[in-house]
Amino acid sequence: MTNRASAFISASLFLLGFARTPVIIAQTAAAAPPPIVQSPSPMVDETRPHERLVQKTLPGSLRTFVGPADKPVEVFVPADLPRRDEFSVVIHFHGAAWLAEQAISMADKHAVAAVLNLGTGSGVYDRSFSDPAAFDSLLANIAQEVSMVSGKLKRVGAVTLVGFSAGYGAVRAILREPRHFTRVSSVLLLDGMHTSYVPEGVTLAAGGAIDSLNLVAFRNFARAAMHNEKRFLVTHSEIFPGSYASTTETANWILHSLEVHQKPVLRQGPRGMQQLSELRTGHFELLGFAGNSAPDHIDQLHGMPEFLVRLFKM
Repeated sequence: MTNRASAFISASLFLLGFARTPVIIAQTAAAAPPPIVQSPSPMVDETRPHERLVQKTLPGSLRTFVGPADKPVEVFVPADLPRRDEFSVVIHFHGAAWLAEQAISMADKHAVAAVLNLGTGSGVYDRSFSDPAAFDSLLANIAQEVSMVSGKLKRVGAVTLVGFSAGYGAVRAILREPRHFTRVSSVLLLDGMHTSYVPEGVTLAAGGAIDSLNLVAFRNFARAAMHNEKRFLVTHSEIFPGSYASTTETANWILHSLEVHQKPVLRQGPRGMQQLSELRTGHFELLGFAGNSAPDHIDQLHGMPEFLVRLFKM
């Protein structure tokens, strides 16, 4: 990635309030291939509207506790939380808390929202949940906060995980643990399913290959969704990071591994997004969208309400 392109993406996401997905730079010997100078493109799209959600006050209670990596976990308990002992929770990784809470409320006004922002890069998300006990603790603390708001003992029911951009690292780490794989009912990945090239930094066009090890958990979850055992929705843009595999390339690996194929479409998506491809089989859906710029990446997050509705209706 060129310095100019990298600076453009960083600045664009900073101004919008979100950290960018990390660029994984290979530390290799002098004989290794030079760094990839391909995009992300410094272009700014002026055709699609790139509509943005507007923050609104939500009826309910907001709680915070210290979670993984000593970062705050923000929990929003809706005012009309069902009176039953069990509640559903949507856990969102990476992105403005108000936006995720609002999107979750728009999709399911009865669901509890929990939002974690652990830092820049998928690595910190993955490491923070590499110990399976971290997810156990997260669920227990969420249940405790909801119980305190409700004034009665509550327990976690259905669990949905949402990963935007670098947040996919946490989802991947959680799904690697078999009992957590069983515990999670639904997953939404928003333009954030990446992996390294092998050799690192060598693109497919240059003879490299996909490091599939980091995609196995997602492949397995997709297979379970195809058999209607889970619900899994993946969205991706056309952004090409260059030094690590794009969301398009990882999506293609999943499809090839499962021996299924996307079909071309041309329709409008949420907030003015332009959808180009889709796959629907069982409760697994994969949607491809136009765009190779920072606003196109952020579009995926602001489309979260509609994507969650789609996930829940599977």
